Amino acid sequence: MKKPRESKRMSDEAVKESTGKTWPEWFTILDKAGAQKMRHQEISAYLKAEHKVGPWWCQMIAVPYEHERGLREKFQKCDGEFAASGSRTLSVPLRKSYDAWSDEKLRQRWLPGAEIEITTATKNKSLRAKWNGGQSRLSVNFYPKGAGKSQVAVDHMKLASSKECAKMKTYWFEALNRLQSMLET
Repeated sequence: MKKPRESKRMSDEAVKESTGKTWPEWFTILDKAGAQKMRHQEISAYLKAEHKVGPWWCQMIAVPYEHERGLREKFQKCDGEFAASGSRTLSVPLRKSYDAWSDEKLRQRWLPGAEIEITTATKNKSLRAKWNGGQSRLSVNFYPKGAGKSQVAVDHMKLASSKECAKMKTYWFEALNRLQSMLET
């Protein structure tokens, strides 16, 4: 079974190879630009306009800067909300992955006791749900991955804190392990 992987910041060597600068150099540039008082979008816009950084690299530089300077907690999105996610590619057709979520009896086999209220669903594509009486929300997407394979991607939103996100990230990795065991046997 898969284990949760920790996300680590890209190495200085890797960021320098791709952007021409190391993390300390980027952080100094952003400090001098006043980025500690900027919103996320403003930091990204500054990097694009003043340093000709592409959109992907704007995010890859802005988020670690915000973490480093205490402007954003781990798992916190730029709008201030907290979310945890997980995904798994399964050796089963898309329909089976979707049914394991949409069918209450099947879902209880691998998510025992989970309080999920599905609010919208598009068959074999996605579903949205309230979690734990509506305290937080789920967005689950299903993707075909070739003959007899599918991917399930879970985004658990509106969580209370970074600590809750870490807990739910582990929860979803374990739950997806259970789903994989149930469907692939």
